[in-house]
Amino acid sequence: MGFLSKLFGKSSPVEEAKPAVEAVEYNGFQIYPQAIKEGGQYRIAGRICKVIDGEVKTHTFIRSDLLGSEQDANEFMLKKAQMFVDQTGDKMFS
Repeated sequence: MGFLSKLFGKSSPVEEAKPAVEAVEYNGFQIYPQAIKEGGQYRIAGRICKVIDGEVKTHTFIRSDLLGSEQDANEFMLKKAQMFVDQTGDKMFS
């Protein structure tokens, strides 16, 4: 195989797959913490889901906060999402 075929062919490195995110159940909602890596920090982000009338409704949750570790960002997201659920309930899907 030549240099160009190695460069553009199937011999490129395989990206490491991220494990599936496990939901945290809270008051009938499913919260999926999914911090977003930005440089050397992590943005607080995730999804809040609930089945309403047989349909899965999803609210994407992204904040401007950046933290130094993925675990810290996911823990903070969970706390903020729980507060958001308490404050807005099903209205978040309107």
